[in-house]
Amino acid sequence: MDSNDTNFHNASVNAASGGEEWTHGVFFKIRVAVLLLIVIMAVLGNMLVIVSVMRHRKLRVITNYFVVSLAFADILVAMVVMPFNFSVQFYDGQWRFGTIICDLWNSSDVYFTSTSILHLCCISVDRYYAIVKPLKYPIKMTKKMAFIMLAATWLSPVTISYAPIFMGWYTTADHANYRLTNASQLTCEWVVNKPYAVISSSISFWIPCTIMIFTYFAIFREANRQEKAIAGHTRLMQRHSRDIKDKNILKMKREHKAARTLGIIMGAFIICWLPFFLFYVVTALCLTCKFPEVLTPIMFWTGYFNSVLNPLIYAYFNKDFRNAFKNTLACAFCSFCKKYRQRLDMAERLDRQGSGQLSRVPGSTRRRDSELTSI
Repeated sequence: MDSNDTNFHNASVNAASGGEEWTHGVFFKIRVAVLLLIVIMAVLGNMLVIVSVMRHRKLRVITNYFVVSLAFADILVAMVVMPFNFSVQFYDGQWRFGTIICDLWNSSDVYFTSTSILHLCCISVDRYYAIVKPLKYPIKMTKKMAFIMLAATWLSPVTISYAPIFMGWYTTADHANYRLTNASQLTCEWVVNKPYAVISSSISFWIPCTIMIFTYFAIFREANRQEKAIAGHTRLMQRHSRDIKDKNILKMKREHKAARTLGIIMGAFIICWLPFFLFYVVTALCLTCKFPEVLTPIMFWTGYFNSVLNPLIYAYFNKDFRNAFKNTLACAFCSFCKKYRQRLDMAERLDRQGSGQLSRVPGSTRRRDSELTSI
């Protein structure tokens, strides 16, 4: 190979490596931008849910107590859990916060995931009594019962998150020894033993999802039966008690729309988290199974994306939430514009005052200069 061929070969290699670096850089920037967008949308979207329910009396019903609590859990996922996972992706898998924060992050991840799905389980029970057993609903689903259910939803996941993880019961003996001998580790690996994988996934996902699926199946079956009954007795009801019928129909339609919206939320949650829990159980039970490393962050962030979807589902499928969102955003924008206008006016006044002072200063200076000259 002569010198020209050698130079051409080296130039080709350099160009190829530069292309690879450019491609890697572009993909890295896209990945970082997407992950940051998920975090920001999760925080802002769920804050919008909470503020809208607080501002609009029409949304202050028992079902939305669970919706607000779920939104708060999703905000904590975005603020407590996602940033650490983002840092791992940003630093190419390196962990820079020590073993204690590693356990805290893993515990929070398990805790808030479990809390979210338990909220959805509570919502399904609430809708079940509202549609399938409407006469028992005011008796069963009181504010006191709602607060008891919320307390259980927030407290019970501690048994499978912070307690077993900080006590070291969740992992294998080999991984526990590795952590002891590598206290300054640069990775935060999530290695679980088989009993913990089965128990935690069952409590966090499989059992609640089974309850929700059967509950919503009963809800939609009863909803279809009620709609057929209403269609068959419309004329008879209109003749005798039209006002009562209209009120019942409006209430029933409202309940059905709420059930449909929350059913879509449940479906979105299952779609987002089912791949992760399948992956989680398979990797824990099948030690010889090998998966690409890129699959793990994809599974995690697909599940995290569910925290973004809930507010979007409310805005699209629920008219009351959609109107409340519009009103809240309009008020927030008007308030921002008003404060911005006030700041501009204040800046203009200060500028005018400053200009006036500056115009007086040179004159006084000249007078002092002339006085000094005359002396």
